[in-house]
Amino acid sequence: MPAYIEIAVLPEEVDNRDLLERAVRKKTPRDLQGFIDFRVNKRSIDARRKPIVYRLRMELLLEGEVWTSVPTRVYQDVRNAPEMAIIGMGPAGMFAALACLEMGVKPVIYERGKEIRSRRRDLVKITRDEGVNADSNYCFGEGGAGTFSDGKLYTRSKKRGDVLRTLETLVQHGAKRDILVDAHPHIGTNKLPEIIEDMRETILSHGGQIHFNARVTDFEVSNGGLKAVHVGNKRYEHAYLVLATGHSARDIFDILKANMLAMEFKSFALGCRIEHPQELIDNIQYHCKTRGDFLPPAAYSLVQQVNGRGVYSFCMCPGGIIAPCATDNGEVVTNGWSPSKRNNPFANSGIVTEVRWEDVENWQDHGALAGVEFQKHVEKSCWEHAGQSQLAPAQRMIDFIEKRKSVDLPPCSYKPGVTSVDLNEVLPGFISEAIREALLSFGKKMPGYLTNEAILVAPESRTSCPVRIPRDKESLEHPDVRGFYPCGEGAGYAGGIISAAIDGEKVARKCVEQMRAVGLV
Repeated sequence: MPAYIEIAVLPEEVDNRDLLERAVRKKTPRDLQGFIDFRVNKRSIDARRKPIVYRLRMELLLEGEVWTSVPTRVYQDVRNAPEMAIIGMGPAGMFAALACLEMGVKPVIYERGKEIRSRRRDLVKITRDEGVNADSNYCFGEGGAGTFSDGKLYTRSKKRGDVLRTLETLVQHGAKRDILVDAHPHIGTNKLPEIIEDMRETILSHGGQIHFNARVTDFEVSNGGLKAVHVGNKRYEHAYLVLATGHSARDIFDILKANMLAMEFKSFALGCRIEHPQELIDNIQYHCKTRGDFLPPAAYSLVQQVNGRGVYSFCMCPGGIIAPCATDNGEVVTNGWSPSKRNNPFANSGIVTEVRWEDVENWQDHGALAGVEFQKHVEKSCWEHAGQSQLAPAQRMIDFIEKRKSVDLPPCSYKPGVTSVDLNEVLPGFISEAIREALLSFGKKMPGYLTNEAILVAPESRTSCPVRIPRDKESLEHPDVRGFYPCGEGAGYAGGIISAAIDGEKVARKCVEQMRAVGLV
């Protein structure tokens, strides 16, 4: 049985093996003093008081034992196996495909976007404000929205499935073992593409198929069951399909609506990105003038209730970049990411509040798609106020609170550029009001946070999907179509890389169960 010891060490000691061993032996009971090796099992920073320490859970190796290695998945050759269609190659789609390989089913992936290397060129064009490719951008393409948006792997969704197994799969495909140890694991936008390419190679080398530049244009249903998938002007027969298209594939919702397949409005969150100098956040969180070399750039997590409405930080990126994430021309969308070293001079985070059914009254005639239309309205408004370009409307924090347009703007990481606008005139009133009140509270919780050195950039509008595609609680099939399995963020069942990956795998396994029940596998 593994033996564990909890210790706390100073940041400068965390990589010093001799000091760690002395700390471990000091805390180890007499009957375990004969351990022959040790390693870090969990690691987190405790900055609640001075001195700041790393809290480590150490695993001891006892006489006669050997270290367990990271488990690896075993994949089958599926070249001649029954097929399952997977629409979308984000985390949900990729992990659904890997699950297929384990269970002897051939995944056939249709991805509307491009493979990673070609996709990069379209991202550069957006950054230069040279237009948005509606099929290849920060949201669409190999790896989905997660590829170029940070690779944060923390999730509170422990009940959804096996988080450790998902992390181990990433390690199997090239991620550092540190993600199994850190309390808030993170890969980084510069490292994640290589891991995704390795996962692609696993799928292809075991007989799976991947079609890039393959936008789905229709689903064919016959006698209550899936019959075929239309991709452009081509038709592919499939009786089993996992829908893993992500939160921004709005045309998929239009296709479902045209086929009269059930969907539901789902509340979501919307607001803006806020960016501070990273040094300022370090000073606040670490209670110091200079962070030093042994601590990572500081993060924060904030939440405040304002008149019964929650306002909270979302996707906080220490040492990060605000990215242009529009999926079509005529809209502005922002998100954030960090490289693996988190070594950029700014810290950014979404500051968002909930959008409910009663908030979208003017769009309720769109039914389940009311939230989508509300999103579109806000994104178009930001595009118009910023000069009908990928420039983003922005404002200094205190100027926003006091409802005055900023005379000038501080440096900002958003590469297309920002333009001074009173965001109170751009964002819906209930959102700007809630954020103004919350920022005042955040300033009390984190003295120094409330400053005109900080810039608000709008909008942060793609926090999650504003639609839920229903599915049966047991079979996970869509109630209207046999063999049709909605999953991940785009169906309203996940909220990040890990939860989407877990949901994709879970749905694929349910689909294979059904295929086995009818004798296909």
